[in-house]
Amino acid sequence: MAKTKVFILEDENIVAKDIEQSLKKLGYDVVGIASSGEKVIEILKKGTLPEIFLMDIMIKGEMDGIEVAEYIKDKYSLPVIFLTAYADEDTLSKAKITEPYGYILKPFKEVDLHTTIEMALYKHQKTAEMKKELHVYSSLISESQNGKDYIFVKNKSKLIKISVDDLFYIEALKDYVNFYARHGKYTIHSTMKDVESKLPGIFFARVHRSFIVNLDKILSIEHVNGRLQLEGLEKSIPIGGSYKDELLEKFNLL
Repeated sequence: MAKTKVFILEDENIVAKDIEQSLKKLGYDVVGIASSGEKVIEILKKGTLPEIFLMDIMIKGEMDGIEVAEYIKDKYSLPVIFLTAYADEDTLSKAKITEPYGYILKPFKEVDLHTTIEMALYKHQKTAEMKKELHVYSSLISESQNGKDYIFVKNKSKLIKISVDDLFYIEALKDYVNFYARHGKYTIHSTMKDVESKLPGIFFARVHRSFIVNLDKILSIEHVNGRLQLEGLEKSIPIGGSYKDELLEKFNLL
């Protein structure tokens, strides 16, 4: 099994060597050591590509560890763990902006180093998988905007094709969106705004901050209670005040 490639950014040579020895002892492959942000960039441009970075925040040179972490995140999308003796609130607040995958205080224990690295690698892998899934989902669901009468949603390890005619409504629950169709419910990790932007307005309408409905499935609209009834469902759907007028404009009212 290939060893995980780690890059160390530490401007104190003795400390850097100590970290390197600990990493090798734990079974990691140290592919680079640098004492400044500028040196990190130089080494990366030559083709060295680690899987994770360990770096001190307070380092010598024009760039501090936070700036280097921002560069790595933007250019390479690789996980960074801050390893530092500084734990004041101001430093932590600045470090959080870069969304590090871990934060270890010196002096460190090897067990903490190992645990933090493994958790960071796992989190990074899952984040990458989620982004890939969302990209696939976005590409497929957008087909409905190009004249298709169906969409695809991800259900566990499958992509399920749902006919527009079989989709009743969509409900948002925090970071997830539920699709309620004739043959079941399907949940994806997305936002209501993103889903709404990819659904064809000729078939669907946002009626509430948490609901999108299939216009063809609406049986009745209660003006007083501000709710609507869908075909084949006992549950009624709320209508948000800011969505009511736009919804009514989609119908031929007599």
